Formats: sequence, structure tokens, C-alpha cells
Amino acid sequence: MATQVQNVGDILRDWRGRRQLSQIDLAGEAAVSTRHLSFVESGRAMASRDLLLRLAEPLALPLRERNRLLVAGGYAPIYSERSIDEPDMAAARQAVDAVLRGHMPYPALAVDRHWNLVLANDAASALLTDVAPALLQPPVNVLRVSLHPGGMAPRIINLPEWRHHVLTRLREEVDRACDPVLAALHDELRALPAPASLRPLGHGESIAVPLVLRGASEGLNLSFISTTMIFGSATDVTLAELTLECFFPADDSTRTALQVGCPEMPE
Repeated sequence: MATQVQNVGDILRDWRGRRQLSQIDLAGEAAVSTRHLSFVESGRAMASRDLLLRLAEPLALPLRERNRLLVAGGYAPIYSERSIDEPDMAAARQAVDAVLRGHMPYPALAVDRHWNLVLANDAASALLTDVAPALLQPPVNVLRVSLHPGGMAPRIINLPEWRHHVLTRLREEVDRACDPVLAALHDELRALPAPASLRPLGHGESIAVPLVLRGASEGLNLSFISTTMIFGSATDVTLAELTLECFFPADDSTRTALQVGCPEMPE
């Protein structure tokens, strides 16, 4: 969302527009009169903290934006934002570590809201061995790594298809979260050198868009499909914005290679 949006009325109008809700629609969902909502948006009335939180629900505001709405209304934010390494986050960190370890020998990683790497298991880290050092300087953006010519792009056999998948997913996240950093990332990735054929390959019989990597051994390809995990009940901003990406073998040859230990994987 644009950083110049500061007051309650502007924030509400901006998100109503994003969600395609009229004042009448939002007022009905939040159980408030349209007149009162109009006064709040125009600055003629001050909203209570409870009302702001009720308005945030039908607007599906991320926790970070709910805090910003409260601050704009003159209230303290109610959702904490802790580092994943803080003692209060120990249970969440242990859960993330358990997922990453338990997913071995297949790659899995945790990223923040901007797709910056937070944690990764050994299998995921091993796939980054040939990536240009500059791309591995923190914060490591995994989408940039996957599409950059100095990253994994030269190893992705189905790069047109994967590129289309990544950019489409990122565009959807921009539209949903209204995040200017994600929007800038989308534009940056879209401007990267692209394959000669920009047309994505057909999915054919596949059930999902795979990530197909050229292996180090001749004739060895690694094919993955991925699943996304989030903390659905999170009330901490950091935890709510944390995403786990777990990659599964898309064929028997990949499964066998990872289970016995292929050149890309640690012993």
C-alpha cells in the first residue's frame, strides 16, 4: 500500500476500493450505520478501537495493516511483531524447524512476506550452491534467485512455464496485500532477461506447475511440485507473514535420486 496513506479515512477508502466494497457493503458487514462510516471516512467522526477492528474484518486487512489503521486512529497497535528467534516465539520456531527437518530429504524453506529467506533445510540450501554470491547476500530473495540469470534460472528446464507461474502468483499477492515492495519486486523480476520463448508450456497431464531442474549428472533432472503452509491462527505479525514452501518430488526418478543422495543433495 502507498506509504502516503496515513489517516483512517484514506486507509479505509483505499482498502474498500481494493476489495471492491461500497460504503453500504462495508457498513453492513461491520454492523455500523452507513452514515457513521461516512463520517469516519470523512474525518467528521472518530472511530473507536472496536469499530476499527470490526471494519478490518470484512476488508480482510493483514495484521500489519490492522496495526497501521489503529495507529492512524490514535490507538496503540495490538498485534505484536517479534523476531522468529525471540524467546516468546520459541514454539513457532520449533514448529518451523520440525517441518523443515521432517521434510528431508526434500527441499523446504521459510520466507517472509517479501519472499526473503528466513530458514531453509539442508536440501534447499544445497540447491543454491551454484548461485552467484551477490544473490546470496542477506536478505536472500528466493524469487529473485529462481529467475535471475545468475541464480537458478539457467538450471530451470521449464523456465518459461516457471517464470509465468512465479510472476502470476506474485501479481496476485500484490493485488491482495497492496504491498509496494512486492509490486517493485514483481516489476524487477518481470524485467529480468527472459527465455527466447516467453510463452509458458502447457501443463498437459500434470496436476500442478512443476519446477524442473537440470541436475549435475548428465541425464539427471529433478522435478518438484510445491505446497504452501502458513500459520492460520497467528496473532503476531511476523508469524502471520511467514510462509513455508515445501517441495515434493514430482516423479519417481526425482524421489529416488533424493532418497539415495544425488549430487545436488548433502550426504
